[in-house]
Amino acid sequence: MKSLFQYQTHKEGFYKFLLLLTLLIAYFLYLSWQYDMATGGLVSVLTWSFFVLCTPIADAGFLIDFPVRLITGLRMFITEMLVWAIAITINLFSLYFLPDAYEKTFLTSLFYKILTTPWPYWSIIFLCAAGTFLSVRFGDEMIDVFSHKNRTYHHKHCFKHKVIVMAALIIVIIWAYYHLIETLQVEIPT
Repeated sequence: MKSLFQYQTHKEGFYKFLLLLTLLIAYFLYLSWQYDMATGGLVSVLTWSFFVLCTPIADAGFLIDFPVRLITGLRMFITEMLVWAIAITINLFSLYFLPDAYEKTFLTSLFYKILTTPWPYWSIIFLCAAGTFLSVRFGDEMIDVFSHKNRTYHHKHCFKHKVIVMAALIIVIIWAYYHLIETLQVEIPT
């Protein structure tokens, strides 16, 4: 059986995963200390779902996608669909039953504004979905290349051109995302 960390990229990805997980746990502990454990847990999960639904790259999903890919071999694209379903479900439940939880932090209150204002702010979520799933697909392709799977497929189908097109699309999505974020007129409290 091959080691999970036979490639340097796997080691680096694992370290990034541990760093993100540590940040999430520290944030949960801080919020639990600030409010109570239940509120801290809910606000932590809402913050995680903000990063899933409102950032154009799979960063919050990375906490789940990458380890699942390393351990099971399941493509990150499939895992990310599950992550998005969980994040959407959490927010539907919270919006309906616990809307006051969004008022606890600046980030979650901004998230509440995005979720409750369909036009134009839902377009942020749609852009993020496009960017996230493109980046996850790109990540899957890169893992395949680095692990030498489907090497002939990648050579045959102009992998370099595919990477350039995906990168260009991600750049356009990020540009549009920041343009939309500017329309929120966000002022970070000091």
